[in-house]
Amino acid sequence: MEVQDYREHINLVEADIDHEKRNIEAFRQKIVSYSHLKGVTERLSLCLTLEDTSKTLSSEVHVLFGNKETTIILYLFHSKTGELGISSSQKGQMRVNLKDKKGDEFDQYVVKTLKSLLIEDTRSDYRFDIDKIKTEDKRIIRSLISTPLMVGNKALGLIRVDSPHSRSFNTEDLRLLKTVADLGAVAIENAQLYRRVEQLAVKDGLTGLYLRRYLIDRFSEEIYRHMQEKSDMSFLMVDLDHFKQYNDKFGHVAGDIVLRTVGMMFAQFFNEPGVLVCRYGGEEIAVLLPNCSKKEAVKKAEAIRKKVAEQTILLRREKTHITISVGVASFPEDAQTKDELIRGADEALYRAKEKGRNAVCAV
Repeated sequence: MEVQDYREHINLVEADIDHEKRNIEAFRQKIVSYSHLKGVTERLSLCLTLEDTSKTLSSEVHVLFGNKETTIILYLFHSKTGELGISSSQKGQMRVNLKDKKGDEFDQYVVKTLKSLLIEDTRSDYRFDIDKIKTEDKRIIRSLISTPLMVGNKALGLIRVDSPHSRSFNTEDLRLLKTVADLGAVAIENAQLYRRVEQLAVKDGLTGLYLRRYLIDRFSEEIYRHMQEKSDMSFLMVDLDHFKQYNDKFGHVAGDIVLRTVGMMFAQFFNEPGVLVCRYGGEEIAVLLPNCSKKEAVKKAEAIRKKVAEQTILLRREKTHITISVGVASFPEDAQTKDELIRGADEALYRAKEKGRNAVCAV
């Protein structure tokens, strides 16, 4: 009987030792994680652009929570439309292009309540109908943590980490993510302010579109990014048909009205995160379409061509219309470099003019 008692006592002691070992390991991991936060602050402070800030923030979250199966998504509200959109996403250490751009039911919950969310197993969390939550890219989601990006009472977006395995996260993970999100929100707000100040220097005074030099500066980094992500990017070169005739008939002020009107139409039509619309020169407009195939780009070009052709413009009390010609080229299908892409779109534009104008041609 005494031997049995000793064995039971030994088993209890061993269980206590295992429990304490797990506690010590968890505490050690907590120290490592929170020690990492100092570096997070320093690295975020070095970022000026919103793109760099978004990538750095998602990378830092990956260091804390990520593995090769974990997906990290940073959503931000669009400054003009207020819609939620993906700013950065990665699976493991690889940047990925997710299809569910505007978030699912989990993301909408965080946005509406402005509360953090922990789901240990999506199959047993009855707040959500997992059968209705189907990601367009067929990702399996079994557990996740998510928290809003807040500066004061203002919500900038949210950051989320999800896993194909259940119980990958706990309350301590959510608390740590919230701390990182607080640091990230401040950095994002600073980057957005920097962008607004920068835009004042890179926008055309007449049309409100970006200047050509800004597009050229961004072009190479966008090609590099799409090369890394192995995704498509398209470029539109646009010319206002017979623009000189409007200047000759109605005067240069009327020509400015036409340019401003068409510029506003382009800005409104292509009002999507990441899309760059610029006044390329004179009566030329250029559009850089990230994550856009040639087929999609041609479809968009046809839609804006029809929209412009249908627009009535009043010049000196006379109703008139204007048309545009558009050339389309895509990376990597048609070009591997910035110059090749611009040249391809320009040649396609020339063919559109040869067809009689008011047309769209692709490489």
